[in-house]
Amino acid sequence: MIYLNDNLLNRIEEKTKVDKDTIINLAGKLQRGDYKNENTLREIIHELSNITGREVSEEKENKIISMIVNDKVPADLEKYV
Repeated sequence: MIYLNDNLLNRIEEKTKVDKDTIINLAGKLQRGDYKNENTLREIIHELSNITGREVSEEKENKIISMIVNDKVPADLEKYV
């Protein structure tokens, strides 16, 4: 289950200029979908890219997907925001 506390949401919102509701909706999409499915992950990465206006290279996209699929995502994401 994805849990995002208010402090983390505020920091993400401030850094990305993406509102909390959008962040929560994307997190929910991950929970409802198969987050080990490469196509689902690519859709979410592309959606985030469009929302933030930041381009994600194919190399970076592949690296993100590999980390998620292989359970290599750091447990403490707050230090990266």
